[in-house]
Amino acid sequence: MSKNSFQAMLYLLPAGLLFLIFFYWPLLQNAYLSLFSWNMVSPNMKYVGMENFSAIFASPELWKIFLNTVLFVVIMLVLNFVLPYIYSFILGHVITCCQAFYRSALFLPSTLSLAVASILFLWIYNPLAGPLQIILSWFSLESPRWFKEDYLVIFAICTIIGWKVFGYNMIVMLAAMVAVPKELIEAAMLENASNWTIFRKIILPMTSSTAIYVFTITVVFGLQYVLVPVNMLTQGGPDQGSSNLVYIIYQYAFTFFQTGRSAAYAVITMVCYLVFLYVKNKFLEKKVYYEN
Repeated sequence: MSKNSFQAMLYLLPAGLLFLIFFYWPLLQNAYLSLFSWNMVSPNMKYVGMENFSAIFASPELWKIFLNTVLFVVIMLVLNFVLPYIYSFILGHVITCCQAFYRSALFLPSTLSLAVASILFLWIYNPLAGPLQIILSWFSLESPRWFKEDYLVIFAICTIIGWKVFGYNMIVMLAAMVAVPKELIEAAMLENASNWTIFRKIILPMTSSTAIYVFTITVVFGLQYVLVPVNMLTQGGPDQGSSNLVYIIYQYAFTFFQTGRSAAYAVITMVCYLVFLYVKNKFLEKKVYYEN
């Protein structure tokens, strides 16, 4: 080993130790814990092998949780990936007046915590006296029970996360938009290209690297953001109608005190994330444009 390689390993050693201690070791401990039945109170842990996984896959609850998770991902991709993509293009290349105001106004919700956003939307969605109910009453309509009905509760929670995260994702995409060479866009305009053609032929390819980043954090972090509003507003209800793979881990550990079952759900969730990252790297990364 050369001297330079040895020095490089020494520089990487602190970061490597931190990853081993606070990332990889807990993952191994979680996988180990999934083989036991334990309530976090008793000093004794009962070894049950793969029973936790067998019980999870035999339960209809898992498939409902999977469906909820997919719905969360699809709705959040629309709210926090597709819409920020479109809005960033409009702010970067279509609107020329009051850009600073629009950017500030759309980014402002990102400065609030999810707890504050959850309480705010609990008031907005109040079916008796919320602002949404008042508006619907003008048209002789009744507000549904947003947090008490299956699937509707998922949409309601996604709007909370979408409102909170939209501005940050839009600013990230906007930075990629304004980095696109103006000469290309001006040349396309001289050829009478429409905004849709410019967006599809120039903007999409040249902002794809940032887009894949926003796409990834929307899926990975978006499911984690769900934990706060679900825990504050629905606790997974109605009948696990608002729970997902991330919240069910918390629920089994700190509500039901079935730590082994919670760890098994965590292992399943980790496998799902690994499959998502594999698909992203295998298929999506091939279509990404990197300048260098």
